[in-house]
Amino acid sequence: MLKSRKELDAELGGAARAWLDEALAEAAHDAATPDAPGPYASPPWELRYAAAGRTCGPEHADSVRSLLLVEARATLPSVTRLYEQGTAAERRAVLLTLHRLDLGPTALPLVEDALRANDPRLVAAAVGPYAADHLDPHAWRHAVLKCLFTEVPVAAVARLDDRARGDGELARMLGDFAAERTAAGRTVPEDLRTVLDLTAPADEGAHRAPSTAAPAAPAPTEES
Repeated sequence: MLKSRKELDAELGGAARAWLDEALAEAAHDAATPDAPGPYASPPWELRYAAAGRTCGPEHADSVRSLLLVEARATLPSVTRLYEQGTAAERRAVLLTLHRLDLGPTALPLVEDALRANDPRLVAAAVGPYAADHLDPHAWRHAVLKCLFTEVPVAAVARLDDRARGDGELARMLGDFAAERTAAGRTVPEDLRTVLDLTAPADEGAHRAPSTAAPAAPAPTEES
């Protein structure tokens, strides 16, 4: 979970707090004068972004990087550069912050890239509020399946209840996924039942008894 500036100030040492003060001041200056560094130069705060883990500690790096992105009112070129050139940890912080930036759907390629990876940390960050707001139904369903495949808890999926409710296509995909796992002798993730229950229409879901058992594999069809 991302921490606020107040929480960071309470947990960081004096040197790290001073560094953060300077970094955020640089980010605010860049937001006020976005053209100052020139179209191809990286502003100073982006260098601070990369150094956040070393200076403030890896346990605070996500929160510090997120504050920098927000303070700088980071643009699409900035977040794209930081994502493409960054480590996995730096990419994760970008993904965690997208919904706090004024980017509309333009940063979806970054989410889509993370969902193609097999790094659970990136997948979990990619299915946050930004994905919930901007992924189309087809891509969002595959994002949910990606979580199941990479063993990312579906609790990481923002607005899962809302988007899964009554989604018959997602229910079909979950059934196919369960059947494939069963046929291969592999365990069906418990989270699959959680999502499958959510796909029931609201009136049906109200009468469905909770269950943690894996869904039965569908009978094979001529097409399969």
